[in-house]
Amino acid sequence: MKRIFIAFALIFIANIVVAQRFDAGLIAGFNGSQVEGDAFKGYNKAGILAGIFVQTDIAPAIVAGMEIKYSQKGSRRKYDPKNPEIEKYVMRLGYIDVPIFMAFRTNERSMIIGGIAPGVLIHSKEIGAYGEFPPEDQHPFKNFDLQPFIGFQFDFLEHASVDLRYALSVVPIREKPGGTNYYWLNNQFNNVISLALYYRLRR
Repeated sequence: MKRIFIAFALIFIANIVVAQRFDAGLIAGFNGSQVEGDAFKGYNKAGILAGIFVQTDIAPAIVAGMEIKYSQKGSRRKYDPKNPEIEKYVMRLGYIDVPIFMAFRTNERSMIIGGIAPGVLIHSKEIGAYGEFPPEDQHPFKNFDLQPFIGFQFDFLEHASVDLRYALSVVPIREKPGGTNYYWLNNQFNNVISLALYYRLRR
């Protein structure tokens, strides 16, 4: 399923490239993420993102585009040296996301972006005070995520832009189990702020 999803996205991008004038390029940046539904607050889990994009002007001030990128998300309990009794907890999730977006140019160098990003989970891990959770304590994550997002992009060079986005899952990445524990309060959703560099290979 994951391979089909990625192959479909690549074919879609290739069709855009062949069909019309476009901008294409590379993406590199990082995420600050947390998980709604766990017991911790704050964007304490850092992760990388990297991928490719294509976009095209469909009107004088409107841009449409698509991306394929690897994105690390998850959650982390912030360590407090004043309270060493707090148990360690880290959730590490890795997705292949395929954002589809529309953007409105506010001027020649900036635009407001909005869209939706389906994603496929390719790896997951939870770590506690004694290392990775044993199999009997593991609860599987769903393979599919869906995140609407909104953001802002600014061209600071002719071929380079900085992109800031906020995204929140609209389907749970996993649902609350029957019992409760110190790190899980409700259905869980990815909540991500990302900052990335977009480099256009051709303009």
